[in-house]
Amino acid sequence: MPSNSPSNTINRRSFFHAAAVSALAGVAAPAFAATEETPKTIGQRQYRTGNGEWTYEVIPQWGSLPQGTQFGGTHGAITSDHASNLYVSTQSHTGVLVYDPHGKLVRTIATDYPEVHSFHHAEENGTEYLYATVQKGTPEDNWLFIKMKTDGTVVQKIKAPTEAGFHTPNEWRITAAVPAPDGSIFIANGYGDSRIFIFDKAGNYKSSFAGKGTEDGKCDCSHGLAVDTRYDQPLLLVCDRENMRLTHYDFDGKFVRNITQHLRRPCQVSFHGDHAVVSELQGRVTILDKDNVPVAFLGDNPDQKQWANYTLAPADIAPALFSAAHGCYIDSNADVYVSDWNQSGRVTKLTRVSA
Repeated sequence: MPSNSPSNTINRRSFFHAAAVSALAGVAAPAFAATEETPKTIGQRQYRTGNGEWTYEVIPQWGSLPQGTQFGGTHGAITSDHASNLYVSTQSHTGVLVYDPHGKLVRTIATDYPEVHSFHHAEENGTEYLYATVQKGTPEDNWLFIKMKTDGTVVQKIKAPTEAGFHTPNEWRITAAVPAPDGSIFIANGYGDSRIFIFDKAGNYKSSFAGKGTEDGKCDCSHGLAVDTRYDQPLLLVCDRENMRLTHYDFDGKFVRNITQHLRRPCQVSFHGDHAVVSELQGRVTILDKDNVPVAFLGDNPDQKQWANYTLAPADIAPALFSAAHGCYIDSNADVYVSDWNQSGRVTKLTRVSA
């Protein structure tokens, strides 16, 4: 076990006590929930969510598209580059939308890949790249890993490794990819058999681990991946969505431990210092401390009928609530960006309120 490892300390912390326990069990935490109003437009009214130092204000219409253009289902991810431009993936011909920090659309990239599911930003030898998983591209490029420059130039592709026993296209249904510190590439087959695959930096298949199951070391939808550097030994963090938990593995694929359980279908993770932001498909975003204990809930939706409801129109979701938080990203200012999974798309920016 690595030194200074996280521990599953939810039950020993007095802070958040009943609110944390009830919220993690799937019950809304009223003390931290936003207003239940559902206005069609925000206008000039302020909407806030969160608590304490993690209190946020909703930015109205951030990232709006030209009239007549829709995101498509925002079943994807958000990240940024060193210039603080935001990259938002969509399920439409718009591909990947690139915004400045104020929400002005500056360009689109990767229009050949209209369904990018996950992003990871990395700099290598002075060049910035996006590691992405693609659900839909050209007919031969469905369910594909791509590594591209921030202008959309694709420099690497990885398809289903036949050495791993794949025989039909439906078996390889990848959901996330990240590079390890040594350059190896980890790809999660979350919508397939939940195995996690290791490739070398050139894209050659090395091995796999995890797989479908509920026991320790297994996953039921290995949906999101992240490299967790909050501890003495960097670890691979897995959003084990249908097992409602976050799990650590080392970079050899060895199970370390489950670090947070009873979440609401965790999808993706983004880090800010010692804190982790987790998007949950059942209507919430949770912020965890270094012990992986909840310290805030953002957009906690009390209406369970809206949780993971793809048919909802964004106008029917209260501005400071989420229905199906899928993609999440926290920037250097601790502002949070969330993409909700629904048929016409919704992206929300939350700005941290100064004390």
